[in-house]
Amino acid sequence: MRLASVAALPETCRPVSPQLAALSGDTLEMMAEAGSEIVEIYRVLAKTGDNVVGELLRGADTFYEWDHYPPGDVYDAETHAQYYYHAHPGDQRFDGEHGHFHTFLRPGGMPPGVKPAPVPPGDLPVDHDERLSHLVAIAMTPQGLPFRLFTVNRWVTGETWYAAEDVIAMLDSFEIDHARPSWPVNCWISAMMRLFRPQVVELIRARDRAVEAWRSQRNPPDVFEDRDLEITSLLEVSVTDQIQAVNYALNR
Repeated sequence: MRLASVAALPETCRPVSPQLAALSGDTLEMMAEAGSEIVEIYRVLAKTGDNVVGELLRGADTFYEWDHYPPGDVYDAETHAQYYYHAHPGDQRFDGEHGHFHTFLRPGGMPPGVKPAPVPPGDLPVDHDERLSHLVAIAMTPQGLPFRLFTVNRWVTGETWYAAEDVIAMLDSFEIDHARPSWPVNCWISAMMRLFRPQVVELIRARDRAVEAWRSQRNPPDVFEDRDLEITSLLEVSVTDQIQAVNYALNR
């Protein structure tokens, strides 16, 4: 992970923690329900000494760096949401990271009117279904707990680039609503997207500011393919702290 690319960006490109008290009651209730769902998933997995990462990797004899888990990714044919888990080599990971989830939405699940952002010629896949958008990545500790959310430049995942507000409009469509390969993990990652929705929104907006700042500072031939810009925004998170903050905002 090229954290140096984030450090080189202006402070205005960094995401800010949203003020939860400013959110509507309905939004806070939705986040509270997601938090309760995550806590219940943790409770059930803990009874057998499991966590969401171990549950997803169950049956894999060896965990190989760069490989997608599960093979072929997890894809919901109804919602067109998709995710996978993988890890980079040790010297390319965040401190304390085991690996991370990448989340996506394919065109079939995108809201009407959403179109790819203007990009250099040849950057747009010919196959319409391959024009998927990356939403956010979730970094996990060796204990199987999320500790950081981040966004990436386009070359990292091979995604198609959509403007920040269009990506934000996609967030509510992310849902993995089937049992395979793991119902607990599918429910967990869907709930994570709801619990941390305000933070994900800020990260996506910071992503676009970072790309524009990088383009302005360095003037690369194609900013979306510049290998020196990998991580475009990141934010430390805690499920426990987020649930407490949501409950505090609701009680107010």
